[in-house]
Amino acid sequence: MKRIFAGMAACLLLAACSDAEPPPEPQAVQVETIQVAPQPVPNIIELPGRVEPVREAEVRARVTGIVQARLYEEGTEVRAGQPLFRIDPRELRASYAQTQAALTRARATAANARAVVERYRPLVVENAISGQEYDAALAAAREAEANVAQISAQLDAASLQLGYTTVRAPISGRAGRAQVTEGALVSQAEGTLMTRIEQISPVYVSFAQAASDMLKLRRAVTAGEIELPENDRVEVRLTFSEGTEYPVPGYIDFLAYSVEEQTGTVEVRAEFPNPEGLLLPGEFVRAQIYAGTLQNGIIVPQRAVTLTENGGSVFVVDADGNAAARQVRLGAMVDGRWIVESGLQAGDVVIVSNLQKIRPGVPVTIANSSNRREPAQKASASPPGTASARSTGAE
Repeated sequence: MKRIFAGMAACLLLAACSDAEPPPEPQAVQVETIQVAPQPVPNIIELPGRVEPVREAEVRARVTGIVQARLYEEGTEVRAGQPLFRIDPRELRASYAQTQAALTRARATAANARAVVERYRPLVVENAISGQEYDAALAAAREAEANVAQISAQLDAASLQLGYTTVRAPISGRAGRAQVTEGALVSQAEGTLMTRIEQISPVYVSFAQAASDMLKLRRAVTAGEIELPENDRVEVRLTFSEGTEYPVPGYIDFLAYSVEEQTGTVEVRAEFPNPEGLLLPGEFVRAQIYAGTLQNGIIVPQRAVTLTENGGSVFVVDADGNAAARQVRLGAMVDGRWIVESGLQAGDVVIVSNLQKIRPGVPVTIANSSNRREPAQKASASPPGTASARSTGAE
């Protein structure tokens, strides 16, 4: 009997399973979308850069002696010609006085030689003295004049050396830390470094662009895919290491026409105003170089992109009306929208809302509202930098 009842229970269980309804299909998720359309977008190149002073001067000793005093405050702005150090001048002052005395003696000798020539001139005409004596007197006068010129030059050199005991700023700028202290011996022969002065308003920012990328850019410009600014002023914007943006744009002012053999890169330099001294020499920054306009670019709102380790991903609506994940290669962000370098093409429908409810394969219904502040499709057709692009990024 137990076996009979067990068999009947199994049959009833199988019948119940066969009568069960299939699981319900997933419910469609209502989403908003934009349709991708090529449009002019900024061609932005992101590169790391290093801040450099426009001018830098090393202040070195030009005479040998003992430092008596430092005459400036370290880390402050100095003007060209301002005294920075004083070196003990007593030895050079004595040398100057000695040379000055020698010059006085030479001038007296030259004056006497000229007087002899003047006395001999009428005598030689009257044959009172021989011509040989007159010529000797004339040669002595010329030698005395040459001696005066030589010692006068020595006196000028001694005056320069004496002036170098007051070490002055060769350029205007910010003076750094003193490399010597009072009582230190500085040497002219070794050119002892005393301090450095840097001009940091404006400043340079140097970059290294891969030669292959530079060649690709030139080919795109030649083919008409990228349009450069009419005034040839390429704008550059900086971002500090902590993520904040430097408020003042700069412009490219130098492009090397040779490739660095060791790195295979081309040097690029931009100049930036630095009125508040926020950019410091030696600092590393991130730069966005606006190298013209890409005629057929693709952009999507920031909220449509999910950042991943390999770049980013978006959800698109496939031919069956389902959500499908798409890996994309992201460029720069402009006005709250990502420039997509690859992964999307014209006509793709990108989902921009309810992303937290979407999984690959989930059906979706498109419900773009007509009374939104800025419709996604209209915003996607607007170039970056316009009012519609900014409003889309702010939603």
